[in-house]
Amino acid sequence: MTRYFFRRLLQALPTLLGVMVAIFFFVRALPGDPARLYAGQDATAAEVAQVRERFGLDRSLPEQFGLYIAQTANLELGTSFRSGQPVAQVLRRHLFNTVQLALWAILVAVAGGIVLGVIAALRRNSLVDLTVTAVSILGVSTPSFFLAMLLIYLFAITWGVLPVSGSATARGLVLPTITLAAASLGTIARFARSSFLEVAGEDYVRTARSKGLGPARVALKHILRNSLIPVVTIIGLQFGTLLSGAVIVETVFNFPGLGWLLIQSIDARDYPVIQALMLVFALQFILINLLVDIVYGFIDPRVSYE
Repeated sequence: MTRYFFRRLLQALPTLLGVMVAIFFFVRALPGDPARLYAGQDATAAEVAQVRERFGLDRSLPEQFGLYIAQTANLELGTSFRSGQPVAQVLRRHLFNTVQLALWAILVAVAGGIVLGVIAALRRNSLVDLTVTAVSILGVSTPSFFLAMLLIYLFAITWGVLPVSGSATARGLVLPTITLAAASLGTIARFARSSFLEVAGEDYVRTARSKGLGPARVALKHILRNSLIPVVTIIGLQFGTLLSGAVIVETVFNFPGLGWLLIQSIDARDYPVIQALMLVFALQFILINLLVDIVYGFIDPRVSYE
């Protein structure tokens, strides 16, 4: 497994390089001049040139790109334009909040999605199945910003039981967690239902039933475990989406995570922080996909890592 792990990491290097190229040119395609922004609208041309020199923006694009690649290869993320602090230090202040929010959201989504999916499959074509399907579709199709504002109106403004702004506290995490988990819960529930029904029709399941095994044992031991393989893929993708896709939720709730930091950095044209955040989001997808492949081996012993 160790060889497989490092081989997958090496295979990811070209992807990371391509992402870095795209990030570099995307950031510099943003409208506005950071030097003018930080020097001030009333600054003279000399003052703007001085700021541009301090940020290294006076160099040619190939020089800036080469410096960016060299710094990243040495695990140096540069210095924030806005705060003057190392980018790694800026990210650390917000990383834990986003990871904490994403972990709670994926926990709610996985637990709720699998339970609802299995219940719907066991009660196929019943009112319960139709209700779960409707809830799943509603969760997937409802825009996160609309759900966030609806929850704020109900729980924070109307009833006053939860705070309006999100924070890394137990009460402050409730509304952002529900908002972030809603779409993933609906997706996981739909896939869990479909996968459960597909496995339930296999020959070995019918054989287990013919041997007199109880419905609960057949469902848990023979169907559920094998039906989790495609669901694990969806869970991995959803977790990556939660980590990098919390931008809207964190912005609406003013939650101090990486998504909130990305919006603030784009507004401030803080190139080093934007580049670092986009790279972190890309890297997390690569690592999560690798983790999903490894989890396959624990669920299905037939999976080989050769």
